[in-house]
Amino acid sequence: MRKLCWWACACSAAIFASVYLLPEALLLPAGLLCALGGLFSRALHGSARPRAALLAAGLAVGFLWTGLYTALVRGPAHALSTQEALEYRFTVTSFPTATSRGASLTVSLPLEGRPDASVQLYADADALELRPGCQAAAQLTLSPSDFLRGESVEFYQAKGVYLLGYARGALRDITQPDGIPPWFWPQYAAKALKDSVARVFPSDVSGFITALLTGDKSTLPAGLYTAFQRAGLSHVVAVSGLHIGFLAAMMALFLGRRSRRGALLTLLCVFFFAALVGNSPSALRAAFMCAFPLLAPLLGREEDRPTALCAALALLLIQCPYAAASISLQLSFAAVAGIYLVTGPLYEKWRAILPRWDKPPLALLERLGRFCASSFSVTLGALLFTTPLAALYFHTLSLAGPLSNLLTLWAVSLVFLGGLLSALLGLLFPGPAAILAGIVAWPARWVIFVARGISRLAFSAVPLSSVYLLGWFCMAYAVALLILFSHGRIRPAVWVTAALPTLCAALLANAWPVLTGSLTVTALDVGQGASTLFYSKGHSVLVDCGGNGWDDPGDVAADHLQAMGSSRLDALILTHYHSDHACGVAELLERLDVSLILAPDVEPDSPLRQELLSLAQAHGCPVTLLSEDASLTFGDARLRIYEPLGKGGSNEEGLSVLCSVGSFDALVTGDMGGDVEERLVKYKDLPDIELLLVGHHGAKNSTSPALLRATLPDSAVISSGYNSYGHPAPETMERLWAVGCDVYRTDLMGTVRFIIQKEGSEP
Repeated sequence: MRKLCWWACACSAAIFASVYLLPEALLLPAGLLCALGGLFSRALHGSARPRAALLAAGLAVGFLWTGLYTALVRGPAHALSTQEALEYRFTVTSFPTATSRGASLTVSLPLEGRPDASVQLYADADALELRPGCQAAAQLTLSPSDFLRGESVEFYQAKGVYLLGYARGALRDITQPDGIPPWFWPQYAAKALKDSVARVFPSDVSGFITALLTGDKSTLPAGLYTAFQRAGLSHVVAVSGLHIGFLAAMMALFLGRRSRRGALLTLLCVFFFAALVGNSPSALRAAFMCAFPLLAPLLGREEDRPTALCAALALLLIQCPYAAASISLQLSFAAVAGIYLVTGPLYEKWRAILPRWDKPPLALLERLGRFCASSFSVTLGALLFTTPLAALYFHTLSLAGPLSNLLTLWAVSLVFLGGLLSALLGLLFPGPAAILAGIVAWPARWVIFVARGISRLAFSAVPLSSVYLLGWFCMAYAVALLILFSHGRIRPAVWVTAALPTLCAALLANAWPVLTGSLTVTALDVGQGASTLFYSKGHSVLVDCGGNGWDDPGDVAADHLQAMGSSRLDALILTHYHSDHACGVAELLERLDVSLILAPDVEPDSPLRQELLSLAQAHGCPVTLLSEDASLTFGDARLRIYEPLGKGGSNEEGLSVLCSVGSFDALVTGDMGGDVEERLVKYKDLPDIELLLVGHHGAKNSTSPALLRATLPDSAVISSGYNSYGHPAPETMERLWAVGCDVYRTDLMGTVRFIIQKEGSEP
């Protein structure tokens, strides 16, 4: 089977190179060149000849197939892209999900003489009634899926979806299929399974059970997925080898391990389950990996792990070459590679150290020790290969991952098997299923409790955007690799000795400038929104918490504060009730202990105001609604919160905030327009300021000449992101430059931080 391994490695490498490195025009020539190289391999002698031939054949197939796929599948789909709305008839291929503006679903557009084009469609809420197999017509505008919100993205292409569609008006001519087409059976089975979970499980765990069984994270409670990420448990709700392994073990228990019939039935169940959870790369990888050891004895072959891993990767990439850009696929295969290479030797070393007891109750302690050693070995093996990828894509490292997995993996296995049995039983007998589900709910609550508890710890996850922490990570990883390839000459204790003190030093160096300064002002990068963190001597105040960035604004603020060693916020000030200034409050309250919320006492009928008050009450956070000026002291700094000065809308009726320490002053004006700014100048005693948090994301009707003349700011920060409003406006930029401001922009520079000492500021 090693011949298959050589070919699959080369084919996969060619597809990765095609997606990440080579221009499309060079794919077919590269494939032909590799095929020609295979002919010259005949001149080689010995064992090098067949290997060279296999490598050349794999490279040729990878390049040629990706080139043909691009020309025949992705190219024709992109050719449909147009800003003009055209009439299309399509087939629904997924159950719709609700969005803030209606519904999102996947549809298939027929192309004459070519494979159908897969489209991620956004439509009105009426589309929520559609089901897979339905056909409908609508006016659609189509755009390539590899560019979204002003940035290049690979998420949709990695799933084989090459177009984004936007319905103009209602869907028409909807027809239902005669029966359920067989290729949609897994989707209907998934829907039935989710409905059964919702019926039989308590509401506090049903979302987690659904995510665990199907990978659908849309039903998770607010903030829970972030908690899983910070605790290093996000793999639990991404269906992968862990879940497929549980399912295969359960099938083997009922059907037997050696029978041909049992092996075939297990394969059918495993691949049907992979389709049920959406054929995600991690699920398909696990299904293929499960298939090889089952098929090898039946075909008279020996099981070979490297061959199975490489062949599974090649099969997935041949199905969709652009799946090479899938983060899920890369992390899944990296984790398995790490487990194969590291877990076994590491477990044997730790097992040799453990004492051996044969008599109870000491024998129970020995088993517990072996379980802990096995869990740590698996976790560390997976982390060794996945951590660099996670650092590259997410810029965050979970330090609590090994501990979290040790505390929860035993419960996850019980929850998965018990949850699956409960959901299947609930399809026919909801009453008995609810009894079983009530029992399964307790280990599920334990997993949620551990994830939430560990995620709230200040350093459970650290950002690798810091040069100190990134340097520590590179050092620790290099030492780990050195130990791995030293063949026992260097003990693992060396890593602990080197990593822990240097980690503490890196954390201290990262936070030291902030901890020693009188005040730190941080304009967080939250996309098109605003969120400004003021930190002074261990105390912090956040002004606004909203935006449309890729990460939740509440997560951004909490991550930044927890990286400085704090999980407490003295106050949250909301300037007004617009989502781009307040949509992250729910996540913020989940992550941090917020002592006080300050907001304007306006718009009593505002839905967002009512939602914020409900959230604060649910978290036991007091709220003060302001209709007059107020002040607040934290650390060395003092805040003056100015009352609403305008009328007629949320922007005009917002608060403004002046933060002062020593001779330094920073002003936040929210989204108020120029006329309200003139009132602020007229009625409030504003000093000359050093820093202006530019109003309304740099809109042309804010940051008026009157405000700039009165305050004469030295520096200005514009918090903005991808938008269709033209923010920041050229007129605003010219006014700021005219008064000599140094202008900083979060859309160009990311998060902007000023550290203020006693008598000055330093960006």
